[in-house]
Amino acid sequence: MDHPQQKRNTPALLAVTSASLFAMFFGAGNLVFPPMLGALSGESFPPAIMGFLASAVALPVVAVMAVAITGHDIRDLTARGGRIFGVLFPVLVYLSIGAFYALPRTAAVSFSASVPPLTGWDSWLAKALFSAVFFGVTYLLAFDPHGIVDKIGRYLTPALVALMVLLVVLSVLLMRPQPTPPTPEYAEGPFISGFLQGYLTMDSLAALALGIIVIASLKHAGVPAGRPLVRGVMAAGSIAGLMLAAVYVGLAAIGRRLPDAQSHSDGASLLSAAAHHTMGFAGIVVFALIVLFACLTTSVGLLGATSAFFARLVPAVSYRRWAIGFSVISFLVSTLGLDLVIAIAAPVIGFLYPTAITLIALTLIEPMLRRRLNLTFVFALAVSLVWSALMTLTSLGWGSAVIDPMITWSPGHAQELGWVVPTLMAAVAGFIVDVVRDERTPEPAGQPET
Repeated sequence: MDHPQQKRNTPALLAVTSASLFAMFFGAGNLVFPPMLGALSGESFPPAIMGFLASAVALPVVAVMAVAITGHDIRDLTARGGRIFGVLFPVLVYLSIGAFYALPRTAAVSFSASVPPLTGWDSWLAKALFSAVFFGVTYLLAFDPHGIVDKIGRYLTPALVALMVLLVVLSVLLMRPQPTPPTPEYAEGPFISGFLQGYLTMDSLAALALGIIVIASLKHAGVPAGRPLVRGVMAAGSIAGLMLAAVYVGLAAIGRRLPDAQSHSDGASLLSAAAHHTMGFAGIVVFALIVLFACLTTSVGLLGATSAFFARLVPAVSYRRWAIGFSVISFLVSTLGLDLVIAIAAPVIGFLYPTAITLIALTLIEPMLRRRLNLTFVFALAVSLVWSALMTLTSLGWGSAVIDPMITWSPGHAQELGWVVPTLMAAVAGFIVDVVRDERTPEPAGQPET
């Protein structure tokens, strides 16, 4: 007899998985960055939005595919960089997108967008009560790691998408594009500025973590490991990416149409103003629900992924105990000193991104070359890690006099992309060594041809 879960309709499973992945990606940052890009880029909008889509859509989708190709989770991916790197890097990724930054931010942003505008309550007690309920609901939805995709994809995502479509459609119909000049950063390098804005969504890092949720859910639904699983993840990632791109373009269009949009300091206030402009007080309610659903879907995905990772890393502690622990930590951080945590976390995220992109790129290139890139991984990851560490130190003002002469020569340094050329050079050097070593290594006697 077939397993009952293998009878699930494949198109339906793909649709639910894609919708769930989209919702887990689409959090508070994803909501507020595109409208500000639309407002600030002005006439440079086309290249700016292309840069944003490259880093906020293409990279995360490719990252999920890389995890699927490699194995089960981010540790299978990072193991190519060595034993120590294979543990420390994923731990930093999960902590930065988990209980010490992204998770508490989901509750804090949800509170600020919903409770004060609708009720006028903005006290510490109100924040604490809201966060307690928020993370209680998050834990309940993430209680069963195999059911996360179903819960998000079938229920939360449709509500989120419907509300965003309502806001975007009304804004496009009721407001005309505002011809405005781009701000200096978008006038000089619109594509790079958009690309760096996409960094801030953190989705490339999140994708490395969320891959475990998608893979586990597809396996639980009866998709066999190997090529069918990889194809399923690739299809779900591609559909989720198209959904993200459509929403980002729509949100950016709001920023281009709202009168005096460049006067807003952030995307949240811009979208709130657009919602009020098109729907009155009802718009404030709609915007609050959009933020709440966006943050809740992200928090459920991140809590599930983080707990699953640490349960595999430390099997003595169960998934649910990790989930409870991270929920409590996230609650405490969201009510006590989130601003300080953000100030600390921002440099850590900037430090992790270059290495994450390097890891993703090499993982996808290796199958195309049909050879193991052992030292290519080690060389490239080491250089990207050291270079991004030096860039992070100088951004904090630590040792700039000594470090700047060492790294400012690299092309793209002013745009925070100085790590690219040195990392590429290291990858080429590692590839040459790999090729030479392979040619000098004799085939084992009697080994059958493959």
